[in-house]
Amino acid sequence: MHITRIDLDNKKQVDDFLRLPFSIYRDIPQWVPPLQMDERLRLSRKRFPFYKHSHAAFFIAYQNTRPIGRLAILDNRPYNEFNHEATAFFYLFECENDLEAAQGLFEAGFEWARSRGLTKVIGPKGFTPMDGFGLLVKGFQHRPAFGLPYNPNYYPQLIEASGFHPLRDAVSGYIGTDIQFPERIHALADKIKQRRGLHIARYEKRSDLRTLVPKLKDLYNGALRGTAGNAPISDAEANALADQLLWFADPKLIKIVMKDEEPVGFLLAYPDVSAALQKTKGRLFPFGWIRLLQEMKRTDWLDINGAGLLPEYRGSGGMAILYSEMFKSVRESGQFKHAEVVQIGMENEAMRRDLENFGIDFYKVHRTYGKELEN
Repeated sequence: MHITRIDLDNKKQVDDFLRLPFSIYRDIPQWVPPLQMDERLRLSRKRFPFYKHSHAAFFIAYQNTRPIGRLAILDNRPYNEFNHEATAFFYLFECENDLEAAQGLFEAGFEWARSRGLTKVIGPKGFTPMDGFGLLVKGFQHRPAFGLPYNPNYYPQLIEASGFHPLRDAVSGYIGTDIQFPERIHALADKIKQRRGLHIARYEKRSDLRTLVPKLKDLYNGALRGTAGNAPISDAEANALADQLLWFADPKLIKIVMKDEEPVGFLLAYPDVSAALQKTKGRLFPFGWIRLLQEMKRTDWLDINGAGLLPEYRGSGGMAILYSEMFKSVRESGQFKHAEVVQIGMENEAMRRDLENFGIDFYKVHRTYGKELEN
């Protein structure tokens, strides 16, 4: 067994890195392949906006010539500047149940992080806010929502044996159409909107949403005020995220809370296309995109993957607006019978408690790990 840092200009090494998950998950029916065009883009220093400000290294564990593990280590400079840290992220970890390979990958990653003056490693945590984070530790029997991590149940043991300790958990919750959402919350939301001069903007065309991207970037960055563990995004990253989101989004499911003509909150929801990605093995071409478009129209699963308000609008019942719109999204179209609210941090006690009181079953848990690096 040997560890290789891949050369991103080496097509065979890049292909080995991208194909490994198909070997790891070949007998796991729940796994959803990621979009291969997005995966390949992440490994392009010329095209992916992350590399305009930050750095990453990618490692493969080989047994003779067969790939058996992989790992990415990220030095996200805006994150470290915003949070006043010297932290590396680990991401894209995949490995056979082989402790030597896992430890070898992490040791190579630790050495790279130390060489850049980084003193801690956390993860799994990705390149952008749209990347699902954490390691699945509960809910292995369920198919993941589109874009969220899934992993074999032995991964926590490999990671903890490599020196990591649990850092924080995030829960994802199931909403069925049989949930009796309190009408008083809808009434409260209407009252708050009227009192504070807010309204919900909804869109019919993707082009309408595209014009909002600069304001949504400012909204996202503004919503980070007073928080830790995140980082503001650049114009290039906002445009790349919009490209990623808008091709499969239903504009009617993306709702923006407006104060006059300025966005102050958002709710992102989209049809879950995981079933189509399983059938196409994550490929859009030559004909995968047709299957994905068909799945968008017939899937009965909805993913709710992002909700936020500027800090000054959260109090005095402001979150009721997002809760109200969340449940309206599930019911209004008539298409969806199931929905998943994804990755709410355990530290967000108020939101988690509210949603539990509404009847949401938190049936999946993702865990982020951390490790201090010794000199």
